[in-house]
Amino acid sequence: MAILSGCYYLTSSIFTLIFALLLNNSYCFNPKLLNVSNFYQGSGSDWSPAGATWYGSPTGAGSNGGACGYTDTVERPPYSSMVSAAGSSIYQFGDGCGVCYQVKCTENQACSGNPVTVTITDQCPGCPSAHFDLSGTAFGAIAKPGQAGQLRDAGVLNVQYKRINCNYPGVTVEVRVDPGSNPSYFASTIEYVDGEGIKSVKLKQQSGEWIPMEQSWGAVWELNPGHVLQPPFSLQLVEAISGKTLILNNVIPRNWNPGQTYRSHVNFNN
Repeated sequence: MAILSGCYYLTSSIFTLIFALLLNNSYCFNPKLLNVSNFYQGSGSDWSPAGATWYGSPTGAGSNGGACGYTDTVERPPYSSMVSAAGSSIYQFGDGCGVCYQVKCTENQACSGNPVTVTITDQCPGCPSAHFDLSGTAFGAIAKPGQAGQLRDAGVLNVQYKRINCNYPGVTVEVRVDPGSNPSYFASTIEYVDGEGIKSVKLKQQSGEWIPMEQSWGAVWELNPGHVLQPPFSLQLVEAISGKTLILNNVIPRNWNPGQTYRSHVNFNN
C-alpha cells in the first residue's frame, strides 16, 4: 500500500471495486471505515465453545427424565441414553427440552474428535450457562474407543457444540398424559419430536377452535379452561425455528386416562 498526498491507495486488484465506491476526489480513505472481517462472514465454523461433565452411572442416562419430565423414556430408543442436562442458555427455562445438539471434544488425548448427537432432557442447576452435563453414555461416546473411562476421569472438558435438527427415523410423536389431569384440566408431555424444538402447542376438542396451551414446566404443556373438556383432543405443534406446523389429529382418545401414553401417526420428518 502506498501513501500519496495524505490519502491511502491500495494497489491490490481485489479491493479496487470497493475503493471505487468509497473514494471520491474530495476525501481521503479512512481505513477504520472498512471492516475486512465482514467479507468473511459465513466462512467460519458454526461450532460454539462450552464445558462438559457427566452425571449418573458411567453407562446410564444421567437421570430418569429430570427437569424436562421425560421419565424413564430417556433410557429407551430413540433417546437410548444419549441425552444431556444443560446450563441455562441451553436449557432456556424448559424451551430447550427435546432440542438436539452435536457435541465433540478434541483437547484431551482421550477425545475422539467425532461429534455425537444428544437430546436435552434435563437442567443442570449451578452449571455455567453454556454447559452440557452429559449422561455417562453420551460422555463415553465422545471418547476414543477403549478410552471412555480415562475421559470420564478428566474432570470438566472443553467441548464444541452446535444445534441441529432432531431426527428419529420411523418414530412418531408420543403424548404422555400427566397423572394430575382430569376432565377439567389437561396436561401432557410431548416426546420424540423431529426438528428444532417446540415453540407452541394448541389443543382442539371434539369440536371448536384451537385453544393455546401453556408451558407448565420442562416439556409439559397444560390447559386449564375452568370447565369440562370434550375429547377426543387434537394437538397442534409449532416448530421453534421454522414455524412449521404439525397436527396430531385425535391423538388423545375419548376414553383417555391420566398417566397413559398415546402415539400419533406423524412427525415433522415423516
